[in-house]
Amino acid sequence: MKTAVFLDRDGVINEVLSARVKFVNKKSDLYFLPGVPEAIKKLNASFDYIFVVTNQGGVGLGFMKEAQLVKIHEHMVSELKKHGAIIHDVAYCAHKPKAGCECRKPGSKMIEDLAKKYEVDLSKSYMVGDTDTDIMAGKKAGTKCVYLGDHDELADAVCPDLLRAADWIIEDLKKNTIEK
Repeated sequence: MKTAVFLDRDGVINEVLSARVKFVNKKSDLYFLPGVPEAIKKLNASFDYIFVVTNQGGVGLGFMKEAQLVKIHEHMVSELKKHGAIIHDVAYCAHKPKAGCECRKPGSKMIEDLAKKYEVDLSKSYMVGDTDTDIMAGKKAGTKCVYLGDHDELADAVCPDLLRAADWIIEDLKKNTIEK
């Protein structure tokens, strides 16, 4: 079985609700947060896969077409690759926020579907997010969870940004590998 890190997109990889951009509805709205390419590159060295799992209700609400979302994700993946940071797959929920679907976080379907597709051991994998719904989805799927922000009761760790989260995850992985 393989290992993976599942990353939320908005607020983890890219800016959202910032001075430059409110929501990412086109490629030109995508601004990486500081240290993101370096963090993903570090995670690439320790994990088989890095995935993005993101709620994108703006599609269901009509703020953008699904084809636009796909272009944004292709752009994100290709820009990260230029820095040696590899995202292996992107899963998204395009349903409206209250549509009641299984894939929208805090549901764990996106994580579980990727794990099945790529033969990932969720108990040896991690979810990184900046909202309670991200952490709830990761816990429901059986991953360890890292919250980006100040405080989260459910998370295994709290870090200020993805670069520090990557360091914590790699140390935790090493510690758990040594113990077993």
